[in-house]
Amino acid sequence: MPWHDNPDELAGELNALVPRTAEARVSAPDAGRLEEWLRTLILRKGADLMLVADSPPCIRVDGQIVRLDEPVLEGEEIEQAVRPALPAYARERYDQIRIADASLKVPGLGRFRINLHYERGHAAATIRALPTRVPRLGSLNLPAGVEPLSRIPHGLVVIGGATGSGKTTTLAALVDEINRRDRRHIVTIEDPIEYEHVHDRALVEQVEVGVDAPDFPTALRAVVRQAPDVIVIGEMRDPETMRIALAAAQTGHLVLTTMHTTDVASTVGRIADNFPPERQPTIRQDLAMGLSAVWIQSLLPRIGGGRVPAAELLMVGYGARQHIRKNALHHLNQEITITRKAGSFTLEDYLVVLVKRRLVEKSEALLRAWHPEEFEKALAAG
Repeated sequence: MPWHDNPDELAGELNALVPRTAEARVSAPDAGRLEEWLRTLILRKGADLMLVADSPPCIRVDGQIVRLDEPVLEGEEIEQAVRPALPAYARERYDQIRIADASLKVPGLGRFRINLHYERGHAAATIRALPTRVPRLGSLNLPAGVEPLSRIPHGLVVIGGATGSGKTTTLAALVDEINRRDRRHIVTIEDPIEYEHVHDRALVEQVEVGVDAPDFPTALRAVVRQAPDVIVIGEMRDPETMRIALAAAQTGHLVLTTMHTTDVASTVGRIADNFPPERQPTIRQDLAMGLSAVWIQSLLPRIGGGRVPAAELLMVGYGARQHIRKNALHHLNQEITITRKAGSFTLEDYLVVLVKRRLVEKSEALLRAWHPEEFEKALAAG
């Protein structure tokens, strides 16, 4: 839940949930401290609960870490509070490799995403509150250029951004847009499922890694044999997933996914760099043929409180494909400028919009701009 324009509405949404059989549930005697921390998270309109040894419980509110007025935690306390809330498969995974992700339902509070892990030899956890209603694309205050991404007939569309930048929310809203508009077969692969989609004009299947399939590559290999029109990959993490996704994008499917990247060039480069050097030329060729768009977003402090999204978009055309083939990724920013008529825009373009609309301070926009001189020039020209 990276942001929400109406926190009170979100808190209300978290009270009306349909449980999934794959989710764990907090119940006595395990509810205890964990449920109280989660209740505080919701009441304080926070996004994340963070439990780390040698620190009191912390929550993230409007992007800022807030320490709760509670005693310092020990790793054993964190493990005793969180591990019982995991479903069986996640507890087994945690016991084996000391890290596990799972979804959690707390009656009366809502759904959450748990990451239980180790740091400095102690148990730690990050738990994110999940909205139950898939947000409408128009409610996210994103640039208008995001909607055409839902209309791309086929190819790979990557949504990049740092952790907590709203990638998953944007991805879910794009899926919802397609679901409401088109009679298509959509299959999502997620770890864990964050937003639950109901069938509308489209037919939506949601595969949860660890529950419905052992891993992303296995799930994706099965999905391409299930006659999907749209394939949604919660996150591309490994070379095999990337390889299959690129193959699907080149064979008539629309593939939507996210990556932890910060700009267009690094997104394209990271995909190729995941493969051995001898395979990278082939992967760049596949990327040049299969990539349709790269959307990068971040969240900036809003004047008056809260956060507002900023973004840049490359609609991949002939020039970008040639640069990808040649591994001349430093030219991609120029391609964004060249392909403005196709819908592309730079981060600096949109930062100017945010400053002019008095949503973001100029000083903040300057800090975020990749090319501050271009931002200053565009702002002065406008």
